[in-house]
Amino acid sequence: MTPRWEREERREGRGERGEERGERREGRGERGEKRGERREWRGERGEGRGERRDCRAVRVSDHTFLVTGGATGLGAACVRQLSAGGARVVVADINSRQGQALAEGCGDQVRFVSSDVRDRDAIQAAINLARQEFGALHGAITCAGVLDAARLLGRQAPHPAELFQRVIDVNLIGTFHTLSLAAEAISAATPEEDGERGVIVMTASVAAWDGQIGQVAYAASKGGVASMTLPAARELGRFGIRVVSIAPGVFATPMMESVSDKVRQSLESQVPFPPRFGHPDEFAQLVTQVVENRMLNGTVLRLDGALRMGPV
Repeated sequence: MTPRWEREERREGRGERGEERGERREGRGERGEKRGERREWRGERGEGRGERRDCRAVRVSDHTFLVTGGATGLGAACVRQLSAGGARVVVADINSRQGQALAEGCGDQVRFVSSDVRDRDAIQAAINLARQEFGALHGAITCAGVLDAARLLGRQAPHPAELFQRVIDVNLIGTFHTLSLAAEAISAATPEEDGERGVIVMTASVAAWDGQIGQVAYAASKGGVASMTLPAARELGRFGIRVVSIAPGVFATPMMESVSDKVRQSLESQVPFPPRFGHPDEFAQLVTQVVENRMLNGTVLRLDGALRMGPV
């Protein structure tokens, strides 16, 4: 027969084990609560996913765009892609023959106007045409540019001042004319989702950072375009207008036809991947993506295949 004191100790031990089991159950209860908290947290993340799915891209269709330098090269690719997406486009260019042919080939939603970006009144006339023909202006893409080159200390004489002035007038001042006048017209458009009225896409260049020997004028002009981007976006944000610049590397455009075979081969060899010149359609694709994505604003996007140009 077991002594009473041993039976009492066993009962106490069982009581302690019971308390331990109770503590374990409480611990499981706490873990259950934590799992519940995790489920709630996951639920919040799920709601976040739902919010992201609700974000809608800006539609290219049923909107009107001005494309300067739109008769050939990068500009022409933008005209084709935007009009194919249902946009209405006004092409402004000094090349009347190719510009008119492009407009006729794209259909009734495209108009051409002969325009020199150095002439502020000519740019205003192009914008007026867009509003008269299509009711409003929702965007502008600046693709007009020249690629004149000269060394600071040439064999015969220093860098010609008139060449420097011409490059600045077309590439920088012409872009400024389009930026300021298009912004005025876009600010009168009806605001859409997020209060957005439109977007201006400017063409800079990798030469803004990687200018080569002989590109003093060109690098200065494109550096100016890149530098205008953020302050313009900050100022125009209250009107619902975004401003973005694209800095292309070397692209297969008529402008590049002026360079020698030696320079062309040198440039192609510096592109890590894909090791080739870019296609104008790839530039136009990025322009369309900028138009569609409202969070792209106040920045310069390099489109260059990881190119970092050498000095020559």
